[in-house]
Amino acid sequence: MAPPAIPVEAVVLADIAIVVAVCALLARLLRRLHQPPVVAEIAAGLLLGPSVLGLLPGDLPDHLFPADARLPLSAIANLGLVLLMFLCGWELDARQMRGARGSVGAVAVLAMALPFALGGGFATLIRDQAPHGARPLAFVLFLATAFSITAFPVLARLLRDQGLTRTRVGVMAMSSAALGDVVAWCVLVLVTAVAGGQKSGGFWVMLGWTAAFAAAMVLVVRPLLHRVLARLNAVGNPGAATAVVLCGILFAAFATSWIGVHPIFGAFAFGLLMPRRTSAGAGLGDELMQQVGVPLDRAATLLLPVFFMLTGLSVDIRHLGVSGLLLLVAALLVASAGKFLGAGLPVRLAGLRGREALAFGTLMNTRGLTEIVVLGIGRQLGLISGELFTVMVLVALLTTALAGPVLRFLRITGPTSVPTPEPAVAPVREVQTV
Repeated sequence: MAPPAIPVEAVVLADIAIVVAVCALLARLLRRLHQPPVVAEIAAGLLLGPSVLGLLPGDLPDHLFPADARLPLSAIANLGLVLLMFLCGWELDARQMRGARGSVGAVAVLAMALPFALGGGFATLIRDQAPHGARPLAFVLFLATAFSITAFPVLARLLRDQGLTRTRVGVMAMSSAALGDVVAWCVLVLVTAVAGGQKSGGFWVMLGWTAAFAAAMVLVVRPLLHRVLARLNAVGNPGAATAVVLCGILFAAFATSWIGVHPIFGAFAFGLLMPRRTSAGAGLGDELMQQVGVPLDRAATLLLPVFFMLTGLSVDIRHLGVSGLLLLVAALLVASAGKFLGAGLPVRLAGLRGREALAFGTLMNTRGLTEIVVLGIGRQLGLISGELFTVMVLVALLTTALAGPVLRFLRITGPTSVPTPEPAVAPVREVQTV
């Protein structure tokens, strides 16, 4: 007698268990190599996809992750992604960017501008790699953004691991990455509008709705959220505060998705606008904010490995070939040169020593999950081919994996230490994120 068919819901639950177990095992192994868990999560996605598991007989990736289970798995991954982007926006407190004035501000601009320009030039040279129907301007802007991105949360974790949080190089790296990430997400909104507007009228309509959304968030949502959270803080009701924040995240994500922009932009904007202080200048309460952030962080920790698994299913290193490997080498050189020249040279001229400038360039070259998220958006918009997607995922993995060993080799420590303000909220998902 044939065994009963396995319901899709059961397959989804088993898939989540497999992904979480593989990520935990790889994280434990790679910790000895001083790698952040995001490297293990990306590697686990590749391991469970056709690149590695597909080498075994029996087409295991399709059997373990069948097509009818991928839609609910995608919904789960997007929920984890939305929570993560809220947490990233939340951590970008304006007080962490106060140092971005004068020379630091100039460094932040160059650390973003030169990789953006090199990425745009590289995209122009390989425009034949653009999928059929992709708009040339959207393709160039998208790749330029992908090359200029820095993974802010992974950067924060690396700084803490190396004891660089309160050094001059650490402060400059955090300020530059924070400003760069905000600019990159704004450019990506423009890319989404360019790619999504089938006619020029559609582009301007989408851009207009995006501007209206931003105005509503600043003028209406932020003051209202400020009053509600201050009230809940006064009465000591963290459960209600968590519910308010979660509903705000999901509604903001829904709003941008309805406009035609990716839902993560709404969640990121909601995190940026989260109030940190009351009108009297007092904090909203570290305990309350931690009780709100920690549950959301744990939920993202559980759900995000599913996102990496789905990414890994779209990556097939076996089919790269010689041309694909040459493209990978070229992309890796362009990505690294843009960050090391755009970030390292300005801080060297600003007075940092050679090793410190090299450490700064290494820190700014980490891409992690942020790059994977950007690439996923490009894949959904039809702006990146399968081969180029595989190449850029490998670039994100390699640039992130190299950062830890290089920083340990350089051994940059305390002589240039400076005080930095304490974060307005408890650190969230420092290890697992972007």
